[in-house]
Amino acid sequence: MKEILIRSLSGLLYVSLLIICLKFEQLLIALFFVFGLICMGEFKKLIQLKSKIPYIIFILLYAVFGYWQIVLNTNTGLNEATQILIVLSIFVELFLIKDLFSGKTIPLFASKRFILTTFYLSSAFVFLILITNYHQNYNPSILLGSFILVWVNDSFAYLIGKNFGKQKLFEKISPKKTVEGFLGGLFFSCIASYFIATYTNTLDFNSWLILSIIVSVFGTLGDLIESKFKRQASVKDSGGIMPGHGGLLDRLDSIIFAAPFIYLFLRILNYVS
Repeated sequence: MKEILIRSLSGLLYVSLLIICLKFEQLLIALFFVFGLICMGEFKKLIQLKSKIPYIIFILLYAVFGYWQIVLNTNTGLNEATQILIVLSIFVELFLIKDLFSGKTIPLFASKRFILTTFYLSSAFVFLILITNYHQNYNPSILLGSFILVWVNDSFAYLIGKNFGKQKLFEKISPKKTVEGFLGGLFFSCIASYFIATYTNTLDFNSWLILSIIVSVFGTLGDLIESKFKRQASVKDSGGIMPGHGGLLDRLDSIIFAAPFIYLFLRILNYVS
């Protein structure tokens, strides 16, 4: 009972902090900057990287993309730089998906460690900020909706998997995840997308429905990939900053992995509309 209470209070604090900061652009930029540094520290331990260079790269990337428009008072060059970043980030994540399905350990040679900290982790926080400026004006509704889809997917995947799950999804990596749980999370995320589309003045239902599929599929893959990193490092959690939940990376792994794909979909949507 005490463990459930601690877990609930810890989760409530995390969600409350995120929702409050979403109301103010500078607060959100500051929050994700702190979150990014914490996740970087946790991830570096998982991949056994002692160098401080990933912190420097994260700070530079985050500063450039977070304040490009504010400092330079123009979007000139930002679009091209973002396109390069998204191509590299998705390319790296596709390789991580390949490593997930290979059945072998994820190779962590020296250069790959730096590639992962840059284009898997650092770039993800850049895209989270860019999602809020999808309309070139700060609007956190799409990002909040994406987080809600992650929470709905995770909650119902757990509940349905626990009560009805029989077929394992990736037993060697995450024994508790089941195919039934994954499909249940996906189904309820699709239902949640209707209410998000109805009660937010953002995207139409079809767009939110596609986003719910993107979030569920790539969010689940992100969770599994982080689980594989933890198994390779022989640890249960990425850290202990959130009592009852583990590390911050444990809570953000889904949205971190899904962020480039969410932003890519928004870019495509903006292009064809």
